[in-house]
Amino acid sequence: MASVELRKLTKRYGPLAVVDDVSLTIEHGSLVCLLGPSGCGKTTTLRLIAGFVEPNEGEIRVGDRVVSTPQRSLPPERRNMSMIFQSYALWPHMTVAENIVYGLKLRKLDGDTIRKKLDSILATTKLAPLASRYPGELSGGQQQRVALARALIVEPETLLLDEPLSNLDANLREEMRFEIRRLHDEYRYTTVYVTHDQSEAMTTSDVICVMNAGKIEQAGTPEEIYDRPRSEFVARFIGMSNVFKGKALDATNMSLAGTPLRVTGEPMKSGGDAAISIRQHQIQLSAKEPAVKDNVVAAKVTRQVFLGNSRDYMVEIADGTQLRVVTPAGESVAPGSTVWLHLPPERCRALAG
Repeated sequence: MASVELRKLTKRYGPLAVVDDVSLTIEHGSLVCLLGPSGCGKTTTLRLIAGFVEPNEGEIRVGDRVVSTPQRSLPPERRNMSMIFQSYALWPHMTVAENIVYGLKLRKLDGDTIRKKLDSILATTKLAPLASRYPGELSGGQQQRVALARALIVEPETLLLDEPLSNLDANLREEMRFEIRRLHDEYRYTTVYVTHDQSEAMTTSDVICVMNAGKIEQAGTPEEIYDRPRSEFVARFIGMSNVFKGKALDATNMSLAGTPLRVTGEPMKSGGDAAISIRQHQIQLSAKEPAVKDNVVAAKVTRQVFLGNSRDYMVEIADGTQLRVVTPAGESVAPGSTVWLHLPPERCRALAG
């Protein structure tokens, strides 16, 4: 295993920087997800690490080796990395076992070593009963496990996954998230995982790097990214937070439609514009004015949808700010009704400008 370090990595196509001055250290044995919308630079970053693309600026180090600079780039086959693509890329004329050991045969390992490694990986990936089948006889999830087994059996320093679950249906995708995490815990290869799916990133990763316009907006554990977003982009992209604007009264207080709110997060500048995020389920909606007055704002219900175990409200504050609120299904408040919203101070996160 080896760490992967990106230092001021930049890749341009014409005047457009698709990866823009990215610096990141991926500790050995950790699983890091590059998460973001289409066009944010995550796949290009992965291809730079793999050696399929050369950088315009910066460098990539794997352990104590420099593998990429603008002047010199080690070819992919000499990087000791395995990459899994969206399409799985299995040989249709080879059985499961033959697909898995293909890389070992290219490395000219002896037959006894190949058999031992194959038996071990078949057991770990639960593919032993399917060893003699061909890819066309497998489900999508089974094919994905074969691709994982083939990548893992060669014992790479680094494992790269490019949206590996995007071709699976919803149920299989959920199952394979946990399978990828289980296999990572088993082998502890340094892993870089590209996805646009928040649930995949939250389930599989040790660290999530949220990318936007070629840059890393925020990096941290799934809990840090979800609970403590630092920018408006991260707050909206992860968990669909409400983001509302107001005026800062001081470093920890702001005004929303004339009501003072106490907040946490980034320190605010008195008199400046403030952007605050809070998640839909963290707002407490009440049809009666609560006894607690701090961080309470009056609003009008503009929409209400029953979702079985919850109700999804859209409410509007006096200044026109709209917030989405998700509550338990028990109490129903009709559109047009006045409600009171308690926005807990510890859940109101001031965001960086």
